[in-house]
Amino acid sequence: MRRQIVAGNWKMNKTYPEALALVTEIATDLQNNPANGVEVIVAPPFPFLAAVNENKGANIQLSAQNCHQKESGAFTGEVSATMLKSVGCEYVILGHSERRQYFQEDNQLLEQKLKAALAADLKPIFCCGESLEQREQEIHFDFIAQQLKEGLFHLSNEEFDQVIIAYEPIWAIGTGRTASSEQAQEMHEFIREQVSRAYDAEAASKTPILYGGSCNAQNAKELFACKDVDGGLIGGAALKSADFLTIIRSF
Repeated sequence: MRRQIVAGNWKMNKTYPEALALVTEIATDLQNNPANGVEVIVAPPFPFLAAVNENKGANIQLSAQNCHQKESGAFTGEVSATMLKSVGCEYVILGHSERRQYFQEDNQLLEQKLKAALAADLKPIFCCGESLEQREQEIHFDFIAQQLKEGLFHLSNEEFDQVIIAYEPIWAIGTGRTASSEQAQEMHEFIREQVSRAYDAEAASKTPILYGGSCNAQNAKELFACKDVDGGLIGGAALKSADFLTIIRSF
């Protein structure tokens, strides 16, 4: 049975006191009512990582939202994977559609970031997803296959074993639109087939693939019931403890 994972990407939200209040609410609830084997990950903004790590309890794992491809150097404003590891991060989100769109991150840069993350003993949450235009043109499968091939499938079997894949249809992020359970299952199955071709059937069978397009407390149960959907990379709904906890218990 594959791992069941719910990861909350807080993006550029919350103040320091709000971040501590949110993680404390989640941690307290999970301590009192364990999530039956579901792995819970939170990804706060950089300034809050160390404090969230100290307050998250034993049932939550810590992720960063991004990292630089170099270990250190004259890169003002950037944060390296080794820095993230030193404050308690176990994961890092790479290739999020917002990073690709707003900061022009391409598959070649992501290849470097993946190597840096793995070298620092961070587990990557690698994002892929198509735009509405690409889906309407019916090139979405080819586009996802290219993202995976160029950005991810250069890893060795041992390195790839550390990776979580998150499928995030760009047209469903922050729009209130969500892929139907049939659309989500179809793409997750396709991604798993690509993993099988690039590596082997065993790798495909155990790689967690998360859905990341406007998953919320209302639709999580239906999405998580799909046989190739192993959980969610949650955006807006991760900012409210009650919603996030409902999603965690939607398996």
